[in-house]
Amino acid sequence: MPPIEARVLVTDDNEDVLQAARLLLKHHFTSVHTLSDPAHLASLVRRGAFDVLLLDMNFSPGADSGAEGLTCLTQVLEIDPQAIVVMVTAHSDVDLAVEAMKRGAADFITKPWENERLVATLTAAVNLKRSRQEASELRQRHSGLAAASNIASDMIGTSPAILRVFGAIRRTAPTDANVLILGENGTGKELAAREIHRLSSRAGEVFLRVDMGALSPQLFESELFGHRRGAFTDAKQDRTGYFRAATGGTLFLDEIGNVPLALQSKLLTALERREVVPVGGEKPEAIDVRLVCATNTSRERLTDENLFRQDLLYRINTVEIMLPPLRERPEDIPLLLEHYVGFYSQKYNLPAKRLSAGLLDRLCAWSWPGNVRALRHAVERAVILSEGDVLSLADFPLADSVRESGPVPPNAARLDAVEKAAIMQALERANNNVSRAAETLGLTRASLYRRMEKYGL
Repeated sequence: MPPIEARVLVTDDNEDVLQAARLLLKHHFTSVHTLSDPAHLASLVRRGAFDVLLLDMNFSPGADSGAEGLTCLTQVLEIDPQAIVVMVTAHSDVDLAVEAMKRGAADFITKPWENERLVATLTAAVNLKRSRQEASELRQRHSGLAAASNIASDMIGTSPAILRVFGAIRRTAPTDANVLILGENGTGKELAAREIHRLSSRAGEVFLRVDMGALSPQLFESELFGHRRGAFTDAKQDRTGYFRAATGGTLFLDEIGNVPLALQSKLLTALERREVVPVGGEKPEAIDVRLVCATNTSRERLTDENLFRQDLLYRINTVEIMLPPLRERPEDIPLLLEHYVGFYSQKYNLPAKRLSAGLLDRLCAWSWPGNVRALRHAVERAVILSEGDVLSLADFPLADSVRESGPVPPNAARLDAVEKAAIMQALERANNNVSRAAETLGLTRASLYRRMEKYGL
């Protein structure tokens, strides 16, 4: 097996120990450096050059208190709190090594060490380093996305239907109860999930969204639970799964209704045991996530045991929130239009735009089959393409019933009917999995969503 891509630094005052470590570890890690004088340790750590540090507890001749090692450990962690440090101690100093771990060391090993034990300990330390890096990158990415978009933090509406949703979110968010969000495409299920996270005690941690419909059955376990290096052909290094990456935060499983029945048991086991076993791994790893799921699958289909495991349904819907379609809360349409017109005018650095007289009534009368998503896309397009500061009916090519355009040519009508039928058939065959239906039709998900909105699907 080729060496692991990692940089290891061994710090010890004994040159024989350093030589032995270098000869052993160079066969297992791509880069091995040694250091005999701990006075240079701080400068090396500041450069961020190493994945794992193997640090002796004593350096001066005759020293056996471990104070020097603890001082170096403290210094290293002050410079880099995420540093992975493995302490080296004598057999009689196990209590001292435990103290080092309380102060932030990742692990310890006694000397004289066993070669296999040393390699295994450092390999685990490298994996820990990568897991922390992946989790940190995910937190930064999702934090940046939330901060960059006002849409991701605001739910808008004053209708009784949406106020009931707001109330359910406010009552549920402070708990750690699993939540299942139901609703048609475009009703704002992800927005509701983010609001639950924002109002929860986990708000400072990662919010991680997983499109369950896009996970292939072959990679289902690897993506969710992670895998170990060499577990399968393309597993060239360890991977942290979504459950572990979201530790401490909220894991949002979108399109949960599209998970094949054969794979639902694997998900149920992880949720029941609160632990996952990476593909190719032997030991289970504890998980600590707030689980929020969403689906556009109807409640009737979810309760069909031939399509969805009922024990899994009970596990994920401690609290169930149903998002109303926009046609059931038309009084919210003016607020949404005003919000998105202002938002996109500012986003694209355009003069403030407004709706023309009479347009608002016409837009409120439209059924909005694509719900809030369709409204948002329509407003964005109108803001970008309109030539003046006043938006007119012509800027909203929604449907003949709104635009009052002439009759649709017969050929175009037949073509639309054929396209609509093809989309409906693809969605039915894919069990309403938009990702799979789009792949079958040779479309992107975005293109399929636009056509679904067009035909009210």
